[in-house]
Amino acid sequence: TWLRGSVRNPRLLIIDEFGYLPLDKSQAHDLFQVVAKRYEYGSLIITSNLNFGQWDQTLAGDSALAAALLDRLLHHAHVIPLKGESYRLKDKRKAGLINPRVAVKPAV
Repeated sequence: TWLRGSVRNPRLLIIDEFGYLPLDKSQAHDLFQVVAKRYEYGSLIITSNLNFGQWDQTLAGDSALAAALLDRLLHHAHVIPLKGESYRLKDKRKAGLINPRVAVKPAV
């Protein structure tokens, strides 16, 4: 598809908020094809609030696909785990726009 061709060419591809919305089987397969075609050919940054063990839930419940995807992604990866409250929410708290007693789940 045009999507696969257009995402292989850039030197850097960024996928932000992976897992925020679940993918159906076709979308999950397309994502795998993109990653497989870029594997060892271009840089890729993926941000997510999900642990790797939760990725199958986003990939239409396909644990085999999640394992194959993570195998390619993590082979040469630099994983940078971040913990803590969202900076956007932190700024809103400081400005008094969010009740300081309201718990907000930190990013994983």
